[in-house]
Amino acid sequence: MLLALGATAFSAEDAKDSPFGFGFQLGLGTETLSADPTNAASSMVTFQKLALQPDISFGKFGLGLDITVHFNLKLGSGGEGVEFYQPDWIPEKAGKSFLELYLPKIAYVRWGQKGEPLFAKLGSFDDGTLGNGFIMGNYSNTRFLPTTRIFGAALDLDGKLFNFPIVGIETFVGNLARFDLIGTRIYVRPLTFTELPILKELQVGATVAADRDPQLYDGIDGNDADSDSVAVFGGDLRLPIIANSMVVMAAFGDVAFQNGGRWGSAVGVGGQFFSFMPYTAQIRLLGSGFIPTYFDGSYDLFRSLKYASITTTPSSSDPSFGWLARLGFSLINNLVIFSVTADGSFKAPPANGGINDYPHIRGVFTLGEGLLAGFSIDALYEKYFLGSTGDFWGDLVSAQNAVIGAKVNYRTGPAMLSLLYNLYYDPTSGFIVTSSLMSSIRF
Repeated sequence: MLLALGATAFSAEDAKDSPFGFGFQLGLGTETLSADPTNAASSMVTFQKLALQPDISFGKFGLGLDITVHFNLKLGSGGEGVEFYQPDWIPEKAGKSFLELYLPKIAYVRWGQKGEPLFAKLGSFDDGTLGNGFIMGNYSNTRFLPTTRIFGAALDLDGKLFNFPIVGIETFVGNLARFDLIGTRIYVRPLTFTELPILKELQVGATVAADRDPQLYDGIDGNDADSDSVAVFGGDLRLPIIANSMVVMAAFGDVAFQNGGRWGSAVGVGGQFFSFMPYTAQIRLLGSGFIPTYFDGSYDLFRSLKYASITTTPSSSDPSFGWLARLGFSLINNLVIFSVTADGSFKAPPANGGINDYPHIRGVFTLGEGLLAGFSIDALYEKYFLGSTGDFWGDLVSAQNAVIGAKVNYRTGPAMLSLLYNLYYDPTSGFIVTSSLMSSIRF
């Protein structure tokens, strides 16, 4: 079962490994879709929705499908019959290639979990991260759910799997049908075979990530302009320092380079207090025009703005200091999860700056099932250009330049009622809202 939350996808794959498991969800609901996805100005039409979502797990292996049909019943006045939403099945009607349309019918295929010596996953992602996340951090290809699913891939292989922990690799592809966003990181543990208590865990890595089509309108509809690729590459260090029941702490450092000689660096610490309070603190030294975590959670929505920023903002040798802070908590066996991440520059933003010149904030909240009767909630709020109007607090609560997602579920027995709401601000067409109401039964 896959539940979509704007930038977050939750699935049966997230459950703990079990010897064997089989689930099947049948969903019924309504959804508002574009009458013609090949035309950005097309009107929106409401369709009935039938979703068949089986998932299978066996040990570390998991497979989930998402077969969704949209239709409307045409009754009376000679209009008897069923009208199917043709973009569900005809690539030309959807403005997509065959792979773009049919690969996402597979919700996910995975082996293991991120951080294990062998991790492989195909499907939806909300946590695409390479290394410390200074180049790619929490990238999500689920921004266009529920209307469109994008099919990505990740493969991580650590030498620990072969009793050779000195080397490892992480790889990521945002969309297998396009191969637009790709990245890889190779890392070594140069002191792993020594007996040095802390330094033996030192990790040194090199990352390169690129978007081959950075002006792609939304990553899915083919309405793209000719543009050069965007490439970001760099090196990183990570050193675990403390690991006990009270404090987990690791120190890290990064340096990265973007198009046009733009550069940035960062040092910081991160970990967890008291087993329930994750944290990160980071100081950055950024060259003019450099955008840290270029491939972030809402990259697919703001990719054209970021591309415009690094191609129009002149690079210079005048760097500035920036910051990032993250704090959250996870309580009652992860039934209540909340996290806020904020970043920005220590200098005052210019009057008409780019997306990297203003503070940015991201908040995530989860209320798990079982704490409040049959209710569960997932919510996301992400905001760019804070203070660009001269009113920081007004910008914070304004929906402009924001990404908002919420999913509210109510379960009674095997039945679940789900309300999904997504809003994001597109600088070319204003506010875009998608919503759906779905009832489902798990067998």
